[in-house]
Amino acid sequence: MFFTICYNARAYYPVLAVLFTDLGLTLDQYVMLNAAWAAAIFLLEVPSGALADTIGRKRLLVFSAALMVLEMGVLLMAPKDGGWLLFALCLVNRILSGTSEAAASGADEAIAYDALPEEGRQAAWDEVLATTMRWRSAAFLIAMTLGGLLYDPSWWNARVGDSLQVPVEVAHRLPVALVFLQGVACLCIALRFEETRPRPEPMRGRCAAAFHLTLRTAVFAFTTRHIALVLCGAVLIDAVTRNFATLISQYYRLIQIPGWAFGMIGSVIAVGNWFVPGIAARVNQRLSTNASLVVGGVAAAIGLFALVPAWPWFGLLPAILLMTLLGYIGFTVSRFLHSVASSEQRATLLSVKGLVFNLGYGTASLVFSLLLSGLGSGNGPAFQRALFWQALCFTGGLVLFAAAAGMGRGGRKSG
Repeated sequence: MFFTICYNARAYYPVLAVLFTDLGLTLDQYVMLNAAWAAAIFLLEVPSGALADTIGRKRLLVFSAALMVLEMGVLLMAPKDGGWLLFALCLVNRILSGTSEAAASGADEAIAYDALPEEGRQAAWDEVLATTMRWRSAAFLIAMTLGGLLYDPSWWNARVGDSLQVPVEVAHRLPVALVFLQGVACLCIALRFEETRPRPEPMRGRCAAAFHLTLRTAVFAFTTRHIALVLCGAVLIDAVTRNFATLISQYYRLIQIPGWAFGMIGSVIAVGNWFVPGIAARVNQRLSTNASLVVGGVAAAIGLFALVPAWPWFGLLPAILLMTLLGYIGFTVSRFLHSVASSEQRATLLSVKGLVFNLGYGTASLVFSLLLSGLGSGNGPAFQRALFWQALCFTGGLVLFAAAAGMGRGGRKSG
């Protein structure tokens, strides 16, 4: 529980985009780095799962935590306005981060589940999972708020004398330093884990089996029309909204939100996300999965177009709408896949979904980066124009998806 809390609730999340651009990267460079991050996860997700089953979950979690420490250390050393050296170090940071995410994916839950007594394990796991989710939500509230406050010292400097002033250059490193300490804590926790599983089969056979099973499941998913339609519609919405999620602090700056408030807004979004599963459940119970995705897509299109005017403060409303759609789409797709998957392919089909989603996100990031570069890489008018073209292209894709799905007639109504 403490591992997943320290690993996931990172204080730099509310200022992620401005953290990189304030170091001296252009916005299109930052978005391109996110594409590299997604590519690392995409390429390593399945091999890491096979390695976890082969060499042990503890070793993979220790490796993941060590990479977290390294990625934060690299970012702490990255020189401000360092040109290509800065870009190279940030690229290393993103690749280390993606590799760490892939290594930790599922291994922490697996080692915790295996550690529970076999008798009553399911009931015990439900309690552990619920407790972990509550603590993780509380940790996110603290981390998001603290990250914004640490990054922008204006609220502090306005209240103290000259001797206690915090320089902006120092403040910009504080969220990263805090996450570095979280990485050290994760490493210490991972080293104390105990592996309870018996020695697995040889690595080569396990990796080959995992690769072939994933390939067969992917072929099954994309040659089965109703599954392929749901995945395509979900990827369309998830990729664009997740790309905006990584740019949200840059958008806050565009609509004149003070930096110290970034984390507080993130905390408000986290609290609001408690209600998203209930809303998604009601929509999915009344509509087919594809129709539910079209509803989410229409909401996303409205939100994306409403971002473009960049209204000071009022621009928060479409941003919050888009952030809540991530949970809505995640719930809808998970519910559908569980309803159509057989027990022996369930986990693999969910893994394929994760791979496809990361591929979609990486593609969206790369396209948005090229769009920004073509428009001048500016953080103001060029950013707004890029948001407009993104909304326009997304709407075109949504129309095609709705036509292919027949407004829900092509998808199964699950549940």
